[in-house]
Amino acid sequence: MDPVPPAERDDPYSLTEGEDEMKKREFIADDLLSKIYQNKYPPGGKLPTERELADQYGVSRYTIREALKKLLNIGSIHVVQGSGIFVTDTITQSPLISNSLQEKKFKDIESKVVYLKREKASASSQRIFDSQSDVWSFKRVRLVDYQKVQIETSLLPVELFPDLDEGVIAQSVHEYVQKCGYAISHFITSYSAVNVSKEDAELLNCKKGLAAMKIVNRGILKDGQVFEYSELINLDYSVSYFTPFNTNKHQFRKN
Repeated sequence: MDPVPPAERDDPYSLTEGEDEMKKREFIADDLLSKIYQNKYPPGGKLPTERELADQYGVSRYTIREALKKLLNIGSIHVVQGSGIFVTDTITQSPLISNSLQEKKFKDIESKVVYLKREKASASSQRIFDSQSDVWSFKRVRLVDYQKVQIETSLLPVELFPDLDEGVIAQSVHEYVQKCGYAISHFITSYSAVNVSKEDAELLNCKKGLAAMKIVNRGILKDGQVFEYSELINLDYSVSYFTPFNTNKHQFRKN
């Protein structure tokens, strides 16, 4: 059977037999996400079955299953045994749809601690945390599927986390924050393109000057306290957002 209907063969965006399997999965996952945010499959709604999706996209059920796995991993859908595949009710409550690390389970991400040290608060960290407390400074390398993909350098105030240790840094810091009794509210994040420095290239086992993404994060608790400031260098990083159109901002940019 032809994997693509004849009418679509001239469509540059259609899937063909010779395309890379991973690209097919990514295309289908992204297309399903698009349809979810177009409200074709609304929050709480049901997706077509694997067989129906395989027929729609002209691919095998295995390819569909792998595409759906991405949506499962980022929390966009959930499966009810015997009932089907459903869109998560809360999917539109956060602008972040997914990033390339979020698609991995914590058990698939390993952290190698480069250092953890206690330091006097600098002028900048005093402004960030609105406190003169000492800060924990740590650096770690994150590995996904045994590949080094990220360097994270972070600051946390000692007054909030007096018992921080390397065991915590090697695991999930945000899990530790919640275990300390704090409720995380949100993150303020900025992105910029950078080239990997010589020092970071040695840690990541890559070439100096390689293109990468720099991510700066401020983590904020429910009471408004900044609990974390981090700078990350990511290789092969991708992120997707759901962004409502802001009429006022558009009008401001026109003037």
